[in-house]
Amino acid sequence: MGADDPNALAAVEFEVYGQVQGCYFTKYCKELAEQLGVGGWVKNSKKGTIVGKIQGTKAQLDHMIDWLSTTGSPGCKIEKCDLTNWEYVAKIAYTDFTVRF
Repeated sequence: MGADDPNALAAVEFEVYGQVQGCYFTKYCKELAEQLGVGGWVKNSKKGTIVGKIQGTKAQLDHMIDWLSTTGSPGCKIEKCDLTNWEYVAKIAYTDFTVRF
C-alpha cells in the first residue's frame, strides 16, 4: 500500500480558513463524510476557522479535501484549507463522523 493506491487507508487533519462559520459548514461536512463513508470529526475553532480530522481511503479523502478546499457549504467563502499530519494507517480509528463543540 502506498501513495498511489486509492484504497490505502489514511488520516489527515485539516483547517479551513475564510468565512466558514455561521453557514452550517460542519453540518454539510458531516453529511458529505457520511455519504462517502469517511470517519473523523469536525468543529468550529475559537479563531473562526473549521478544524477536524478525517480518516478513510485515499480516494475518499481526496474527495473530502477537494470539497473542503473549493466547495464547502452554501454561502461560505473558503480562502484556503491547510492539511497537517497526513499519515497512512493500518486501520480506521473512527467508526463514524461527528460534529464536536
